[in-house]
Amino acid sequence: MSIIEKAAKKLGDSSVQRPPQQTDQADHVHVREESLIEGALAKQRVVVSQPGHTPEVRSEPSVHFEEEPEGTSQAQSINLSRMHRMGMITPDAEKSQIAEEFRIIKRPLIANAFGQGAPRVKNGNLIMVTSSLPGEGKSFCAINLAISMAMEMDRTVLLVDADVARPRVPEYLGLHTDLGLLDVLRDKKLKLSDVMIKTDIAKLTVLPAGRTYKRATELLASAAMTDLVEDIGNRYHDRIIIFDSPPLLATSESSVLATHMGQIVMVVEAEKTSQEAVREALSHIQSCEVVSMLLNKATPAPGADYYYGYYGSYGK
Repeated sequence: MSIIEKAAKKLGDSSVQRPPQQTDQADHVHVREESLIEGALAKQRVVVSQPGHTPEVRSEPSVHFEEEPEGTSQAQSINLSRMHRMGMITPDAEKSQIAEEFRIIKRPLIANAFGQGAPRVKNGNLIMVTSSLPGEGKSFCAINLAISMAMEMDRTVLLVDADVARPRVPEYLGLHTDLGLLDVLRDKKLKLSDVMIKTDIAKLTVLPAGRTYKRATELLASAAMTDLVEDIGNRYHDRIIIFDSPPLLATSESSVLATHMGQIVMVVEAEKTSQEAVREALSHIQSCEVVSMLLNKATPAPGADYYYGYYGSYGK
């Protein structure tokens, strides 16, 4: 039995499908420090032997992405009260269950990104959050992870809404956006500072998806996208970039985006996502060195701690 099959078996085969979710908001995100396969979390990397295909990256003229000095990006306030009602992390709230859960989730990701207690992963500060199918809660998880990491004393976070077909980040945060990622890739005269949004959460900046474009996949696979990712990933030594990606089995953009990432967090909805969907989704992202799985919307066992759930890592 392959590693992917063992991992999927832990998640449980869902033969009964619940009605499709209308929102990415998660009911619960339960986590425990036991890996989906023995030793995975402790080792941080397990070789995935199932063969995969790395999407072809098309070459286009590269452009220079100039980010202007601190303070020149537009600034907006996040609707913290709305986020709190939705059960999300807010810096002004007292200690909460959701905050504790994401503290556990972020630790191995930060360790991989900056070599804290583990070998540093190449491009480990580039983290993509995705799922197999829509409605599993990946945007909810990406936003909470970004906020949790922004609360670190020595880290800054850029949250990129790369779900260009169905952007959700501005909706969750209560931000007003127009231009964004796709516009910067299309217009060489447009700078990142023209579209990035500085939030009133300290050390959290948002890059919206931008206006819809029918050739979005080609843009994400272009040399311009490669240059942009390298630029934002290397510009600041303390920066973590989190990409809210489209679902792997819904569009081709996420597979292309995965080729740029150092780490991927794949959100799996408990008691809904099938083993087959998990296996197929994993086969799309084998170009990434470290792929972690987060079991979302899990129901804790009676008498278990509130963070009881699954979290494991896979990678090359």
